Amino acid sequence: MTDGTTVGRASRQPLVAGIAAALAVLTLVAVGVLWLTSDRSEGATGTGTPKDTSAEAGFARDMSVHHQQAVEMSFIVRDRTSDEEVRRLAFDIASTQATQAGMLQGWLDMWGLDRTSEHPPMTWMKNASADGTGGMDGMDDGMDGMDHGSMKGMAGGAAYKPHDGSLMPGMATNTQLDELRKAKGKAAEILYLKLMTAHHRGGVGMAEGAVELVKDPTERHLAQTMVQGQQSEIQLMADMLKARGASS
Repeated sequence: MTDGTTVGRASRQPLVAGIAAALAVLTLVAVGVLWLTSDRSEGATGTGTPKDTSAEAGFARDMSVHHQQAVEMSFIVRDRTSDEEVRRLAFDIASTQATQAGMLQGWLDMWGLDRTSEHPPMTWMKNASADGTGGMDGMDDGMDGMDHGSMKGMAGGAAYKPHDGSLMPGMATNTQLDELRKAKGKAAEILYLKLMTAHHRGGVGMAEGAVELVKDPTERHLAQTMVQGQQSEIQLMADMLKARGASS
């Protein structure tokens, strides 16, 4: 006999992906209008377009990749637990971050810039390392207790060292993603919440860096929105972990 639960979940996955894609398109159209009508003369080229090596371009590229992993983890956990609270959170995170990633990639397209770069991730934050700005507290917090690598500080251009698929602060490793795919029920819920808490903390640090370095007003506003939204979800996940007898 066919497992009705499995079939039900499988049938919902295209719907979830479709909703996220639709939200990304609608939001991109709205943000595109805002971007085209905003004053972007500060920190841009002569045509008002960010340069390929700008903080605007670097943040858009890196945060798109960072967000994509959050979407992936959220889809994984929705198939590993029947807990509606966790599944609802996963849906919210996937929808929000898929939309934001679409916006960031759309801006790169409008600027005529590649979505990828030959430069290592986080290169755009080297300016933050020189003067100590850029939200490093959030990045350090994102590493506490998690096997996501170490942040040695940004002084002198030092950067996060990618390892085992973890390209940026807070990103889970391939090993951790495999563990999440194998976990079930409460174990999957706790692992997801811990990984996503670290992921959010790293993302908050990156977004705070963008608020400091990005001069495009619309992108800077999005970065500030990310900081506020993810900090709120970090607190929510701490409460959810506590309710499951675990800590972040």
